[in-house]
Amino acid sequence: MTSSDDSMLATLSRIGTIAPEVIELFDYLEDTPLWMKDEAGHYEWANVALLINFGVKTRAELIGRTDYDFCGEVLANQYRMDDERVLRGERILSRVELVGRFNHTARWCVTSKVPLRDPKGKIVGTAGVTRPLAQRETTTSDPAAPGGSPLSVAIRFISQNYADRITNDDLAKVCGLSVRAFERQFQAAYQSSPHDYIRQLRVRMSCGALVFSRKSLAEVATEFGFADQSHFTKEFRKFMAETPRAYRTRYQQR
Repeated sequence: MTSSDDSMLATLSRIGTIAPEVIELFDYLEDTPLWMKDEAGHYEWANVALLINFGVKTRAELIGRTDYDFCGEVLANQYRMDDERVLRGERILSRVELVGRFNHTARWCVTSKVPLRDPKGKIVGTAGVTRPLAQRETTTSDPAAPGGSPLSVAIRFISQNYADRITNDDLAKVCGLSVRAFERQFQAAYQSSPHDYIRQLRVRMSCGALVFSRKSLAEVATEFGFADQSHFTKEFRKFMAETPRAYRTRYQQR
């Protein structure tokens, strides 16, 4: 630990609290995922921003799993190599890298990682935090997608236009495929029809607005491409097994 770490812990002790009580604050960081992993790379804790980034509903769906369950092999391999460096005692600070998301895309972020130590000073895991790089806000196709696949163009198009009406014909054209070939390849790659993929993406993308904004449900519905609040509630319940209001309440009451 550094002297500043010792000072922080000493201050917490003097006022009669302990460090774990502070961790709740990380749930209020919008679009700034933070996590802790064990030596094997299993997630042991993550804030709400990381749950939204990976498209999971609760921490229980994340704890015990690894980046290979969420990011695809290319990015997961990179993250694991980084974790191994941190486990040897290195700190990775403010590095620009691609961070995978639930919708088969990745975005440029600034990431820092540090070792986690037990009371005796032994390294027992890693912790990290990342934030989107504002200067390079454009979403990038997932490097884990099949190399050279025209579907990566469709995923980028969907990610940038999901709130608008998108047809399979539109997507087939941007990929340079026939509609039939596009639908077949998309189903095989993502185990979903393009239509269902877009429906679920709209729901997943709305989660951040529900947790981190005070917009009405009707406003959120409009922003993310739903016909109205009723349509939003129906679609959200289908994919998340609860209403948008219940989801918002669950996180905003923390």
